[in-house]
This record gives sequence, C-alpha cells and structure tokens, in this order.
Amino acid sequence: MAAGKLIIIEGSDGSGKATQTELLCRRLRTDGRSVMAVAFPDYSSESSALVKMYLRGDFGAKADAVNPYAASAFYAVDRVASYERKWKGFLAAGGIVLADRYTTSNMLYQMIKINDPAEKEEYLDWLWEFEFHKLGLPEPDGVILLDVPQDVSERLMAVRTGKTGGETGDIHEKDRDFLRKCHTAYGELADKYGWQKVSCAVDGELRSAESIHEDVYRLVSDIIR
Repeated sequence: MAAGKLIIIEGSDGSGKATQTELLCRRLRTDGRSVMAVAFPDYSSESSALVKMYLRGDFGAKADAVNPYAASAFYAVDRVASYERKWKGFLAAGGIVLADRYTTSNMLYQMIKINDPAEKEEYLDWLWEFEFHKLGLPEPDGVILLDVPQDVSERLMAVRTGKTGGETGDIHEKDRDFLRKCHTAYGELADKYGWQKVSCAVDGELRSAESIHEDVYRLVSDIIR
C-alpha cells in the first residue's frame, strides 16, 4: 500500500488558504485521488476550547500575553484530537490529507514572540520534538506557502470578519505590528524548512484564485507523484 501524504497550505490571514484547499481537494478527486481536507484550529471540536479562549483574549488582550510554549500546547492538543479521531486511519491507508494550517502556523505565530535568535531556534527545535516526536503527529510531506505582500495583506485584513467573533477579529488579527512580524517570519521559516512559495499578487493586486490554484496544483503534483 502506498504511503499517504500530508500537505499543508500555509499563509497569512486572508491569503486564501481555505479557497485553495477546497480547489485542490476538488481537483485531486477529479484525478481519482483519495483526499481529505482538514483545518486548524478545528473550531467545530471541543478540543479547540483553549485556542478559542486564547484568541478571544481571555488570557490577555495582546498576542504575547501567553508565552509561546503554553500557547503552542493549546494548538497541539487540538491537532492531536483531530488526527486521532478524524484522519489518522485515512493517512495510514494511503490517503492524501490537505491541511489548512498545521504545526507550521504554531511555528510562525509563536516564534515571533521571541526576540533572541538563539532562543527562537531553541523554541522551534522544541516544537518539532514536541509535536512530531513526543505527541506523535505526522511530519508534513510538503508545505505550500501562499505568499501575499504585506500591504495587500493589511488591505484584506481591514475588511475581514474575525473567525472568533467581533468586528475586528481575534487578538492576532487586531495587532497590526504582530501581523507585520508574521510576514517577515514566514520568509524565514520557508527558507529554514524548504517550504514551497506561491506568489499570490502582481503589482499590488491579488491574482485570481484559479491562477493561484494552477501553481499550487503543479507543486502538489510533484509531492504526491
């Protein structure tokens, strides 16, 4: 039996991850592939309770109110619950799992709370060991980063409704300086871990979802062949 594949669609808030995951899922099924789409956090599950509290600001109004190790644990537990209950067997049976966010987002959102480069590397090493070795989550076979320029991202976020309620979204979405740091960190992580990038804008304007999809599909086809 062929091994399953776990492919992550990563990117900033408003970059089109859900849209690209859906388009890719449909395309691969048309190709005759066995595909399942998942998204993190899993807001429909009880396992995301601590994540919702954190993003809502219950532990503090600023994104750095909770230290990166504790916040990472909130998200990791949610992923473990999803994996064990929804897609572990599917992946083991050779299916393709497409994930809208994963451990990759933990890396991004939590590492930027750390200023010292050595401590940042220590955190990333800890997270990799914690999630993929200690908790037993599968390592991704490929990560596709939807790369949106910072100014375009900020325009998108200005009109975006927050996932957790409220007119201006969660504590990450409200913090523009935090989002700017995220954009820089995405580039660092892509270089460190060899993520594949898809440029999503031309001359300051977003490309069509269909044209972005074609680039994503080509990259994924190479991963699953």
